Amino acid sequence: MFFQIYYSNDSKMEASIPIGLVSVVIGALIALAFFGNYFLKRKSQVQSIAPPEALQKPVSKPPQSTSKKSHSKPHSHAADKEANKRHHRLDLNTLKGHGDSVTGLSFSFDGCSLATACADGVVRVFKLDDASSKSFKFLRINLPAGCHPTAVAFCDDASSLVVASQAFSGSSLYMYGEEKPQATGDSRQQTKLPLPEIKWQQHKVHDKKAILTLAETRATYGTADGSTILASSSDGTDIKIWHGKTGKTLGNVDTNQLKNNMATISPNGRFVAAAAFTADVKVWEIVYSKDGAVKEVSRVMQLKGHKSAVTWLCFSPNSEQIITASKDGSIRIWNINVRYHQDEDPKTLKVFPIPLHDSNGTTLQYDRLSISPDGRILAVTNGSTLQWLSAETGQVLDAADRAHDGDITDIAWAPRTIPNGGKQAFVLATASLDKKVKLWAAPPLHPS
Repeated sequence: MFFQIYYSNDSKMEASIPIGLVSVVIGALIALAFFGNYFLKRKSQVQSIAPPEALQKPVSKPPQSTSKKSHSKPHSHAADKEANKRHHRLDLNTLKGHGDSVTGLSFSFDGCSLATACADGVVRVFKLDDASSKSFKFLRINLPAGCHPTAVAFCDDASSLVVASQAFSGSSLYMYGEEKPQATGDSRQQTKLPLPEIKWQQHKVHDKKAILTLAETRATYGTADGSTILASSSDGTDIKIWHGKTGKTLGNVDTNQLKNNMATISPNGRFVAAAAFTADVKVWEIVYSKDGAVKEVSRVMQLKGHKSAVTWLCFSPNSEQIITASKDGSIRIWNINVRYHQDEDPKTLKVFPIPLHDSNGTTLQYDRLSISPDGRILAVTNGSTLQWLSAETGQVLDAADRAHDGDITDIAWAPRTIPNGGKQAFVLATASLDKKVKLWAAPPLHPS
């Protein structure tokens, strides 16, 4: 284009001046248009990038905290997991997965299963192949709508379970059982058990009163036929004895002590004892007929010696002693292997001061206690505190000041040793308001 403006004659040179000016103007416009479009695009790119950058600047600290959080979360999770599992030397494991407070627990007679009652309306039965396992298989049992399980007890074997529940209409008992799987050629089908079904149910067991405790045992004393019998205690004054397999009522007693704290049954099925509002403990005997059935339940003795209400009690494994904890600050061990038919009174064998005090030095009371299967270690609780005492001396063998993040609601020893990391060990289970169940090893009897 530009070569056309260079002519040799004057006329054409004169004409080339405006043409040159026009060309310069046009070139400037083209350049302006080009660079203007470039800068507009650049500006739009900068504007499109700017908002995220602008958002990042005010939250520059949160990203740091987020990065810290994301960095520390796995670490924290691992640390918390390890802390939950190993924050105490006797802490073996934690059974998680409960949706609300755990209200009760029970080991099967072989110690291989642990049932838990939860305020979320579900009963879970954990299979304890090894107490140190990283995970546990469990069976989930959903109670009828509106029922809140408060206690559980195994019946006969690990496939039968009695559940105490509370609803607006009152307390109920449900017995869940599994049908035996039919033998087939398919081994996979044989290992697949059907879900538990309700075999029997009893409603308004204690009218509208709640069931505080549900204790079970296999009746082996005298002519008893080995059936599972249960004792349910209300928050009133009545206690009922049940046949585990049929749900039949075997006896009904009244403590006449204003309000029950709890009741339990001796391991051999001979005695029922209750801790109530007063300082005295009443004991009843279950009398069996020659055919093994329960004939009657009659009161046979009373333990007198405490100066204040008994908060909890348990029988020794041989059913010959009762261990009581009282608000008077003492633990007593009683010999009930006496000739009460000849008016021989039970005797106090030992008295221990409760070795638990608050910051002011005031003696605290025990909420629960349970003795190990060998009769040598007494597990006791107060709030979230767990202690292990020598049943011989009352000495504190070990303690966990904060065993749970909430109050302990129930404790139970496995009835025999169970596998723990390749070894056999006595194991204690604790339930809590913190939605967890923990497994604990027994401490050495002679702490260093």
